[in-house]
Amino acid sequence: MHQLEPAGRYSPYHVFTAAEWAQFRADTPLTLTEDEVRRLSSLYDPVDLDEVRRIYLALSRLLSAHVETVQRLFHQRRAFFSTPDAAPSPFIIGMAGSVSAGKSTTARILKELLGRWPASPKVDLVTTDGFLYPNAVLQAQGLMQRKGFPESYDVGALLRFLSTIKSGERNVRAPVYSHMTYDVIPGEYVTVDRPDILIFEGLNVLQTRDLPRDGKIVPFLSDFFDFSIYIDADEELLREWYIARFMRLRETAFRSPESYFHRYSTFSEAEALQTAIGLWENINLKNLHENILPTRPRADLILRKGADHLVSEVALRRL
Repeated sequence: MHQLEPAGRYSPYHVFTAAEWAQFRADTPLTLTEDEVRRLSSLYDPVDLDEVRRIYLALSRLLSAHVETVQRLFHQRRAFFSTPDAAPSPFIIGMAGSVSAGKSTTARILKELLGRWPASPKVDLVTTDGFLYPNAVLQAQGLMQRKGFPESYDVGALLRFLSTIKSGERNVRAPVYSHMTYDVIPGEYVTVDRPDILIFEGLNVLQTRDLPRDGKIVPFLSDFFDFSIYIDADEELLREWYIARFMRLRETAFRSPESYFHRYSTFSEAEALQTAIGLWENINLKNLHENILPTRPRADLILRKGADHLVSEVALRRL
């Protein structure tokens, strides 16, 4: 288990129960319907309308306050420097957490809620999957069993993408990843055109690197974030959710001949279960221990989930 630290005198976080956090919703309107939440949530990470009311409306309100504050600071700086900049750079929200923690569902729900504020901001969502090296490169470098680890990503491309977005450039392209073929799709991109808010989701987005001795600038992905969120759960729950998802996919997506994992659909239930356990213990658990979990204390906000996939605690970094 990897519990959150209590909100003591020396903790950098305020820690709230889900019930306490729900009170911070105030008058934030519920703009999603039950059908929309069902569409946005994953079969493997169920979220209902009550969870949106309890957790995500207050989070939307908090993020609204942060965005408005950054925009006010932009206008103050523009007046201070007498610069002609027409608009602030996109507000970037980084979202990290383990495989099976539910990052994708959280990101999709936040995207919809943020985009329905009265000002109707433009909100885009990009995942780091597209910045993985293609399988051919990973195979040539002996990294297929390290896919999802920091070294399996084109960090230079990630940094260029975020730097360009933060600079306010138009029509910035991000590569697209297929979970069906388990690979980057050659020549396919999604275009990000000056959003007001960008949600950037991935396993290792809060990862740091070794610092140079000569003081040269070595940017981290998180240097471009205005706010960061970590989706957390006990290790035992993450394991259980991963295995359950694998076993469900064996009966669904893996049955497609186009699926990279099609061979698993022919396994017996016992063989599939052992395969799922092996993948978790030899790849995903190692990545969690070595790279993902150590970045949790770097997040501005931590959403901690319980056995029912619902958020049980919220930790917010003190100002």
